[in-house]
Amino acid sequence: MNLLSPTLATTNAVSPQRPAVPIRVDPDAKLLAALRRRDRTAAECLVAHYGSRAYRLAMGITRNAQDAEETVNYALWSVIRKIETFRGDSSLGSWIYRIVANAAYEKLRGRANRRDEISLDEVLPSFHEDGLHSGPTSDWSASIDDPAVQTELRAMLDSAIGELPAHYRAVVVLHDVEGLSMAEVAGSLGITVATAKSRAHRGRLFLRKRLAVFMSDATASIGAAS
Repeated sequence: MNLLSPTLATTNAVSPQRPAVPIRVDPDAKLLAALRRRDRTAAECLVAHYGSRAYRLAMGITRNAQDAEETVNYALWSVIRKIETFRGDSSLGSWIYRIVANAAYEKLRGRANRRDEISLDEVLPSFHEDGLHSGPTSDWSASIDDPAVQTELRAMLDSAIGELPAHYRAVVVLHDVEGLSMAEVAGSLGITVATAKSRAHRGRLFLRKRLAVFMSDATASIGAAS
């Protein structure tokens, strides 16, 4: 019996005092069903739906194209092999992201001679006790649309993201690039919402500091050339 059929929806009256709650449609329902049935096309559908997104997350964490590719291949095959262990406590997407993130972290741990990651406390801007920035700030927002600056700006931001610790990069990629909510980010990475928000906030502060330095130098260069 189909519990979502139009017939049942019309016969089960809703009390005027209790408005109907919209039914949330899982966008991955068909993919999940195909994976559980072991359809021959399930692997292709998984790659089509999550291949690029998984790669962006893996690349964001590992910062290495080969490591990211190996991470995605391993993670997506793990999804296929372990689909019966998915209980539906979170969305399928969050479950997949967690597998990808864990595989990427494992890749980092196994990478020989990797560089030490910076401590954000060493590079974040300082604050007063009331939480306001203690250092001076400058308004360079008007310069950000300058075509002469944009290419270098993208390269600088990519480099700055690479300086963040891996667990900060994961939050930035999932929230700011993939558009997941903080609750979804937390579920994907196995952390609390408070921790996800803290990492996003601190990561953005670091990126903004790097951006401020870059824009200050770029504005000075443009002024000197004009």
